[in-house]
Amino acid sequence: MHILVVEDDSPLAESIAAAMRAHGWRADVSDRGEPVPASLLRDEYDVLVLDIGLPGIDGLETLRRVREQGSLLPVLMLTALDAVDDRVRGLERGADDYLVKPFAISELLARMQALVRRHDLRRGEILALGALRFDIAARRALIDGQPLQLSARECIVLQYLMFKTERIVPREQLTALLPGWNAGASHNALELLISRLRAKIEPGGVRLRTVRGLGYLLESALPA
Repeated sequence: MHILVVEDDSPLAESIAAAMRAHGWRADVSDRGEPVPASLLRDEYDVLVLDIGLPGIDGLETLRRVREQGSLLPVLMLTALDAVDDRVRGLERGADDYLVKPFAISELLARMQALVRRHDLRRGEILALGALRFDIAARRALIDGQPLQLSARECIVLQYLMFKTERIVPREQLTALLPGWNAGASHNALELLISRLRAKIEPGGVRLRTVRGLGYLLESALPA
Protein backbone atom coordinates (compact mmCIF):
# COMPACT_ATOMS: atom_id res chain seq x y z
CA MET A 1 0.00 0.00 0.00
CA HIS A 2 1.00 3.62 -0.52
CA ILE A 3 -0.06 5.96 2.30
CA LEU A 4 0.09 9.73 2.73
CA VAL A 5 0.48 10.79 6.38
CA VAL A 6 -0.36 14.44 7.10
CA GLU A 7 0.70 15.21 10.67
CA ASP A 8 2.65 18.21 12.02
CA ASP A 9 3.90 16.34 15.11
CA SER A 10 7.17 15.13 13.54
CA PRO A 11 7.99 12.33 16.04
CA LEU A 12 4.45 10.92 15.72
CA ALA A 13 4.45 11.21 11.92
CA GLU A 14 7.80 9.44 11.65
CA SER A 15 6.77 6.67 14.05
CA ILE A 16 3.62 6.06 11.97
CA ALA A 17 5.63 6.07 8.74
CA ALA A 18 8.25 3.72 10.22
CA ALA A 19 5.57 1.23 11.27
CA MET A 20 4.07 1.31 7.78
CA ARG A 21 7.44 0.76 6.14
CA ALA A 22 8.10 -2.15 8.50
CA HIS A 23 4.98 -3.75 6.96
CA GLY A 24 6.40 -3.27 3.48
CA TRP A 25 4.18 -0.28 2.69
CA ARG A 26 5.27 3.03 1.20
CA ALA A 27 4.65 6.10 3.33
CA ASP A 28 4.99 9.78 2.44
CA VAL A 29 4.82 12.42 5.17
CA SER A 30 3.63 16.03 5.05
CA ASP A 31 3.30 18.48 7.94
CA ARG A 32 0.81 20.79 6.18
CA GLY A 33 -2.53 20.41 4.45
CA GLU A 34 -2.10 22.86 1.57
CA PRO A 35 -0.19 20.49 -0.79
CA VAL A 36 -2.47 17.49 -0.18
CA PRO A 37 -5.13 17.91 -2.92
CA ALA A 38 -2.48 18.31 -5.62
CA SER A 39 -0.45 15.40 -4.22
CA LEU A 40 -3.48 13.11 -4.51
CA LEU A 41 -3.90 13.99 -8.17
CA ARG A 42 -0.21 13.48 -8.95
CA ASP A 43 0.39 10.23 -7.05
CA GLU A 44 -1.66 7.12 -6.41
CA TYR A 45 -2.33 6.55 -2.70
CA ASP A 46 -4.37 3.88 -0.96
CA VAL A 47 -5.11 5.78 2.27
CA LEU A 48 -4.83 9.33 3.56
CA VAL A 49 -4.06 9.65 7.29
CA LEU A 50 -4.99 13.22 8.16
CA ASP A 51 -4.56 15.08 11.45
CA ILE A 52 -7.20 17.70 12.20
CA GLY A 53 -4.93 20.12 14.07
CA LEU A 54 -2.62 21.25 11.27
CA PRO A 55 -0.98 24.68 10.86
CA GLY A 56 -2.25 26.79 7.98
CA ILE A 57 -5.39 25.13 6.67
CA ASP A 58 -6.50 22.53 9.18
CA GLY A 59 -7.43 18.92 8.52
CA LEU A 60 -11.13 19.68 8.09
CA GLU A 61 -10.48 22.25 5.36
CA THR A 62 -7.94 19.92 3.74
CA LEU A 63 -10.56 17.16 3.72
CA ARG A 64 -13.16 19.51 2.22
CA ARG A 65 -10.80 20.37 -0.64
CA VAL A 66 -9.92 16.71 -1.22
CA ARG A 67 -13.57 15.65 -1.47
CA GLU A 68 -14.53 18.76 -3.44
CA GLN A 69 -12.15 17.72 -6.23
CA GLY A 70 -13.87 14.33 -6.33
CA SER A 71 -11.34 12.09 -4.61
CA LEU A 72 -12.76 8.81 -3.26
CA LEU A 73 -9.58 8.00 -1.34
CA PRO A 74 -10.17 6.45 2.10
CA VAL A 75 -9.43 9.05 4.79
CA LEU A 76 -8.59 8.24 8.41
CA MET A 77 -8.60 11.33 10.61
CA LEU A 78 -6.55 11.76 13.77
CA THR A 79 -8.24 13.83 16.48
CA ALA A 80 -7.68 15.04 20.02
CA LEU A 81 -9.40 13.19 22.85
CA ASP A 82 -11.93 15.95 23.59
CA ALA A 83 -12.58 17.11 20.00
CA VAL A 84 -16.01 15.50 19.59
CA ASP A 85 -17.35 18.30 17.38
CA ASP A 86 -14.32 18.00 15.09
CA ARG A 87 -14.90 14.28 14.73
CA VAL A 88 -18.53 14.87 13.77
CA ARG A 89 -17.59 17.56 11.24
CA GLY A 90 -14.90 15.31 9.81
CA LEU A 91 -17.36 12.49 9.21
CA GLU A 92 -19.85 14.95 7.71
CA ARG A 93 -17.19 16.22 5.29
CA GLY A 94 -16.30 12.75 4.06
CA ALA A 95 -13.88 11.14 6.50
CA ASP A 96 -14.25 7.36 6.55
CA ASP A 97 -12.99 6.77 10.07
CA TYR A 98 -11.21 8.53 12.92
CA LEU A 99 -8.75 7.61 15.63
CA VAL A 100 -8.39 9.47 18.92
CA LYS A 101 -4.92 10.39 20.20
CA PRO A 102 -3.09 8.75 21.86
CA PHE A 103 -3.57 5.49 19.98
CA ALA A 104 -1.78 2.21 19.40
CA ILE A 105 0.03 2.03 16.06
CA SER A 106 -1.27 -1.52 15.61
CA GLU A 107 -4.85 -0.21 15.72
CA LEU A 108 -4.02 2.48 13.18
CA LEU A 109 -2.63 -0.12 10.78
CA ALA A 110 -5.63 -2.41 11.24
CA ARG A 111 -8.08 0.43 10.58
CA MET A 112 -6.26 1.42 7.39
CA GLN A 113 -6.41 -2.12 6.05
CA ALA A 114 -10.14 -2.26 6.82
CA LEU A 115 -10.69 1.04 4.97
CA VAL A 116 -8.88 -0.23 1.88
CA ARG A 117 -10.99 -3.40 1.82
CA ARG A 118 -14.20 -1.36 2.03
CA HIS A 119 -13.13 0.98 -0.75
CA ASP A 120 -11.91 -1.59 -3.27
CA LEU A 121 -15.11 -1.34 -5.32
CA ARG A 122 -15.07 2.46 -5.39
CA ARG A 123 -11.54 2.63 -6.78
CA GLY A 124 -12.78 1.52 -10.20
CA GLU A 125 -14.97 4.58 -10.79
CA ILE A 126 -15.20 5.78 -14.38
CA LEU A 127 -15.98 9.42 -15.19
CA ALA A 128 -17.98 9.84 -18.40
CA LEU A 129 -18.99 12.69 -20.69
CA GLY A 130 -20.14 12.04 -24.26
CA ALA A 131 -17.92 9.26 -25.63
CA LEU A 132 -15.07 10.36 -23.33
CA ARG A 133 -14.23 8.15 -20.35
CA PHE A 134 -11.67 8.69 -17.59
CA ASP A 135 -10.61 5.68 -15.51
CA ILE A 136 -9.57 7.07 -12.13
CA ALA A 137 -7.75 3.97 -10.93
CA ALA A 138 -5.79 3.49 -14.17
CA ARG A 139 -5.27 7.24 -14.69
CA ARG A 140 -6.16 7.05 -18.38
CA ALA A 141 -8.69 8.53 -20.77
CA LEU A 142 -10.49 6.76 -23.61
CA ILE A 143 -12.77 7.72 -26.48
CA ASP A 144 -14.99 4.90 -27.74
CA GLY A 145 -12.71 2.47 -25.93
CA GLN A 146 -9.52 3.78 -27.55
CA PRO A 147 -6.91 5.17 -25.12
CA LEU A 148 -5.73 8.76 -25.53
CA GLN A 149 -2.06 9.68 -25.33
CA LEU A 150 -2.03 12.28 -22.54
CA SER A 151 0.85 13.80 -20.62
CA ALA A 152 0.84 13.61 -16.80
CA ARG A 153 -0.27 17.25 -16.59
CA GLU A 154 -3.01 16.74 -19.16
CA CYS A 155 -4.31 13.80 -17.11
CA ILE A 156 -4.42 15.92 -13.95
CA VAL A 157 -6.30 18.74 -15.71
CA LEU A 158 -8.73 16.41 -17.47
CA GLN A 159 -9.60 14.48 -14.30
CA TYR A 160 -10.30 17.70 -12.42
CA LEU A 161 -12.37 19.18 -15.25
CA MET A 162 -14.42 15.98 -15.51
CA PHE A 163 -15.21 16.18 -11.80
CA LYS A 164 -16.36 19.77 -12.50
CA THR A 165 -18.35 19.09 -15.70
CA GLU A 166 -20.61 21.98 -16.71
CA ARG A 167 -18.95 24.29 -14.18
CA ILE A 168 -16.35 27.01 -14.76
CA VAL A 169 -12.99 26.13 -13.22
CA PRO A 170 -10.72 29.14 -12.51
CA ARG A 171 -7.25 28.88 -14.04
CA GLU A 172 -5.73 29.38 -10.57
CA GLN A 173 -7.31 26.11 -9.42
CA LEU A 174 -5.72 24.24 -12.31
CA THR A 175 -2.25 25.74 -11.91
CA ALA A 176 -2.35 24.92 -8.18
CA LEU A 177 -2.76 21.24 -9.07
CA LEU A 178 0.12 21.04 -11.51
CA PRO A 179 3.57 19.96 -10.27
CA GLY A 180 6.11 22.73 -10.60
CA TRP A 181 3.48 25.37 -11.36
CA ASN A 182 2.02 28.11 -9.20
CA ALA A 183 -0.52 30.91 -9.43
CA GLY A 184 2.05 33.05 -11.27
CA ALA A 185 2.66 30.51 -14.01
CA SER A 186 2.46 31.86 -17.54
CA HIS A 187 -1.08 32.31 -18.85
CA ASN A 188 0.18 31.25 -22.28
CA ALA A 189 1.67 28.02 -20.86
CA LEU A 190 -1.68 26.95 -19.43
CA GLU A 191 -3.49 27.99 -22.61
CA LEU A 192 -1.09 25.83 -24.61
CA LEU A 193 -1.77 22.83 -22.35
CA ILE A 194 -5.53 23.41 -22.64
CA SER A 195 -5.25 23.74 -26.42
CA ARG A 196 -3.42 20.41 -26.71
CA LEU A 197 -5.92 18.71 -24.41
CA ARG A 198 -8.87 20.20 -26.31
CA ALA A 199 -7.64 18.78 -29.60
CA LYS A 200 -7.36 15.31 -28.05
CA ILE A 201 -10.73 15.12 -26.27
CA GLU A 202 -13.18 17.06 -28.44
CA PRO A 203 -13.57 14.16 -30.95
CA GLY A 204 -15.32 12.44 -28.01
CA GLY A 205 -18.35 14.72 -28.25
CA VAL A 206 -17.21 17.17 -25.57
CA ARG A 207 -16.30 20.84 -25.68
CA LEU A 208 -13.56 22.49 -23.61
CA ARG A 209 -14.24 26.22 -23.63
CA THR A 210 -12.09 29.09 -22.43
CA VAL A 211 -14.38 31.51 -20.59
CA ARG A 212 -12.53 34.79 -20.87
CA GLY A 213 -11.60 36.30 -17.53
CA LEU A 214 -13.06 33.38 -15.57
CA GLY A 215 -11.47 30.05 -16.49
CA TYR A 216 -12.37 26.85 -18.34
CA LEU A 217 -15.55 24.90 -18.87
CA LEU A 218 -15.87 21.25 -19.93
CA GLU A 219 -19.30 20.39 -21.32
CA SER A 220 -21.09 18.04 -23.67
CA ALA A 221 -21.05 19.07 -27.33
CA LEU A 222 -24.08 16.90 -28.07
CA PRO A 223 -27.61 18.35 -28.41
CA ALA A 224 -29.56 18.34 -25.15
